[in-house]
Amino acid sequence: MTFRVLITDNVHEECASFLRARGCHVDVKPSLTKEELLKAVKEYDAIIVRGKTKFTREVLMEANSLKVIGRAGVGLDNIDVEAASQKNIKVVSTPQASTVAVAEATMALMLALMRMIPEANRTLKEGMWLKNKFMGCELRGKTLGIVGFGRIGKAVAKRALSFEMRVIAYDVRDIREEASAMGVEVAESLEDLLKRCDILTLHIPLNKSTRGLIGERQISLMKRGAVIINTSRGGIIDTKSLLKALKEDKLSGAALDVFEHEPPQTDEEWELIKLPNVVVTPHIASQTHEAQRSAGIMIAEEVLKALNDTKITGTR
Repeated sequence: MTFRVLITDNVHEECASFLRARGCHVDVKPSLTKEELLKAVKEYDAIIVRGKTKFTREVLMEANSLKVIGRAGVGLDNIDVEAASQKNIKVVSTPQASTVAVAEATMALMLALMRMIPEANRTLKEGMWLKNKFMGCELRGKTLGIVGFGRIGKAVAKRALSFEMRVIAYDVRDIREEASAMGVEVAESLEDLLKRCDILTLHIPLNKSTRGLIGERQISLMKRGAVIINTSRGGIIDTKSLLKALKEDKLSGAALDVFEHEPPQTDEEWELIKLPNVVVTPHIASQTHEAQRSAGIMIAEEVLKALNDTKITGTR
């Protein structure tokens, strides 16, 4: 049996090569329209995506041939997992592929914000020598609060400790043993962590319980002058609350790789982006050659395994 696999979005080319070498028929069609996706779910055994293609309930209810959805990367917020389960469609992903890339990007944003690198770079390129304007802050001695102590949270902690930072972590699961082994303190609650940290970084998925997790009340608990780093998902922070806190100098800055809408759409999002004390990048934390190659190969392996499992069990 030859499996038909469709790859959408910009998945590394080795994904298709891996599957073709193992007898799969693979089509690569980036940037499908909704109508084309509705047709594809009726024709392919598996579809591999990144974060752009949206598998809504409406789309999945039309999936009569689809057996597997492969997400090359972290996070499943572009896939209605419940609807997929109802249609007996297996969803697989590669969260481990981008761990180092995202952790390094988090540290890069942290350093860029604390040392005002983007603004210093811009003004010098424009011919201005404003040495006295850019008085930054060191990471050494600062308290980093990490929300979410999974693969990426732990990778960030490891790097932050090498900068001689004090690291405190919070997670909904029991992380005391893992944290203790690394020399990381454990906060009793999210509120406890927010009150104690100088820098807050988020490493949790976006779901019903985490959407808007950091809002006006949570920000009010933070130290005046603290900063926020977000390389997870934009919807975890309430945009209006963050904008207000930055404009009122409750927070001294933010570094954001992710936004509630991507690309940004609302006036609040664009106002936030244009603030001088905000460093922004267009959701590129996992965009390294190494991470994307790993994700492409890993998701090909996972999808092929899942397809072979369906063949053995006889499930659709």
